[in-house]
Amino acid sequence: MELYTPEALITEDEISLRIQALGNAITKDFEDEDLVVICVLKGAFVFCSDLIKKINRPISLEFISLSSYGDSTNSSGNVRLEMDITANIEGKNVLIVEDIVDTGLTIKTLMDIMAVRKPKTVKLASLLFKPVKLKHPVKIDYLGFEIEDKFVIGYGLDYAGRYRELPYIGILNAGN
Repeated sequence: MELYTPEALITEDEISLRIQALGNAITKDFEDEDLVVICVLKGAFVFCSDLIKKINRPISLEFISLSSYGDSTNSSGNVRLEMDITANIEGKNVLIVEDIVDTGLTIKTLMDIMAVRKPKTVKLASLLFKPVKLKHPVKIDYLGFEIEDKFVIGYGLDYAGRYRELPYIGILNAGN
């Protein structure tokens, strides 16, 4: 098995500080309201876990899974809903927690799915954003970090199911 050595891009401490700030902002924005947090699996699970601990509001947690990458480093351009939420979100405040927005296709698809369910509000928290790759306009309400066009791993993000356990965001070094 070929191993990759990830070059650090964002440290564990930088991630922690940013998540605290995002949690504070979300808490303020939903000051007197309940919130349904929808974690986009699998990549956002670490980010979502740390983020909900910093939101000082009652929340309920749901999971959804969509896929457009498979085991590749490039999006296939097709988004599949692999697992849906179980809660009724009609009339509720929803926060979608995503690992990364690059082309915007997955989030556009997810926002379309959410819209027909008639939530009160839908906001997006994304750990990472690659503006250079954006093809579908997306409003990110709570952004962790804007990054260059590099394939990143760690802190829940993977390459072919590996490297999610890294406590930092690294750049996949494929020996190029």
